[in-house]
Amino acid sequence: MPTRASVLPTVPSRLPRIELTAPGRRAPHALAVAADALDDLALDYRPAEEPTGKAGEVRVIATPAGPNWLVGVGERTPKDWRAAGASLVRAVREHELTTLDLGLPADARAGEIGALTLGLTLGGYRFAVSAEKDAQSPRVIRLRVENPADELRAAAHRAGILAAATALARDLANMPSDVKTPAWLADTAARAAAPLPGLIPTVRDEAWLTEHGFGGVLAVGGGSANPPRLLELAWRPRGATTHLVLVGKGITFDTGGISLKPAAGMHLMRTDMSGGAAVIGALRAVAELGLPVRVTGLVPIAENHVSGSAYRPGDVVRHYGGTTTEVANTDAEGRMVLADALSYAVRRHKPDLLVDVATLTGAMKVSLGVRTGGLFASSGELAAAIGEAGRETGEAWWRMPLTEAYADSVHGDLADLRQYSANNDPGAIFAALFLREFTGGLPWAHLDIAGPARADANYAEVTTGGTGFAARTLVGLAESLVER
Repeated sequence: MPTRASVLPTVPSRLPRIELTAPGRRAPHALAVAADALDDLALDYRPAEEPTGKAGEVRVIATPAGPNWLVGVGERTPKDWRAAGASLVRAVREHELTTLDLGLPADARAGEIGALTLGLTLGGYRFAVSAEKDAQSPRVIRLRVENPADELRAAAHRAGILAAATALARDLANMPSDVKTPAWLADTAARAAAPLPGLIPTVRDEAWLTEHGFGGVLAVGGGSANPPRLLELAWRPRGATTHLVLVGKGITFDTGGISLKPAAGMHLMRTDMSGGAAVIGALRAVAELGLPVRVTGLVPIAENHVSGSAYRPGDVVRHYGGTTTEVANTDAEGRMVLADALSYAVRRHKPDLLVDVATLTGAMKVSLGVRTGGLFASSGELAAAIGEAGRETGEAWWRMPLTEAYADSVHGDLADLRQYSANNDPGAIFAALFLREFTGGLPWAHLDIAGPARADANYAEVTTGGTGFAARTLVGLAESLVER
């Protein structure tokens, strides 16, 4: 009898190929124009509702050759171009076109081409386990612009790689957890990395974790029949001197453990490994771009389950490196696995820069909503670099404080540290301060993506389900480290 995994989608998703070409004789199926250029259009047919050029607005225009789609790009900000591409590809996907020709303004710039490419490739994303045929996005999208210079081609190419990284992160997050065991996630990521020369995957099993003292990962994963893993992805280009280590939370399903979560919404906990998925997607993109920066990705992977072998409130856990933590809430499991991986990164890899990313706290979702990630950083310079990487790639961040007044709260009585505070300490800040204890004083940032890692509805290039949030920011951060 075949396993469930044999009938589920593989990764990465099939995304449309973007081609940048000069205008030909063939009339485009779609025309992107700025709002202030609408009056210059000579249209044989005006739709019933006059087009305004608002970003993402799509109108159908009848022509002798068939219907064309007119899509507005508003004020031509990167956000407008992403929204335009996403709206257009969603509008035409039901027509099952194999090719979409998109005419662009002659003065289209590289940043606009890149933003549009992201919208076109990600806006039509859909993940479903179904026997029914799903309407597919166009397989090829041609962007037609006067004199497509190398700079424009490079922007489209880079945006396509960033989109693929986001889509891979979405696929991994959306995969149901009856398939997505820790072993499946680690092995799938390793297979995704294998075709890329220079990107080296290593998967560590529970025996290795036990031998090397990864007490946090083993405690969290101890209640599941599916044992934990540690995934390591290494990109080591020749001559690279700067070393960036990215650590992503990889909880393949989170029941909360003995501190059980409410039933409502628990089915969404398959996306609790979105931080790890972002790191996996980012490492693939770094390798595809061939960045001359050494980057290591670490993803501690476990399933937080309930059983007779589950870890308990009141337990004391010894992490990699020897630090001990008293457990107060088994649903604060993400920081337990990240603590091991951060300590391992510091002691084993000795990086120049350390960044962790995780769907860590509900408090962050309350603070910033579902479209903005929380950014904690050890320095203003690092915070600015991450913020700029997010703005450039279309992901929003807001810097949060590492309030020193709460720093003593993470120190325990029974153990070195306590993992959770039941007092009035701010939850997201407490969690960040806890993680800081394992960073060895290195330049470090903590990205809490509990809100934007999952979407309940489509908006701009984001689609329902796992969003792949943070993957593009991590790539942008790596690019900023390239010695110029």
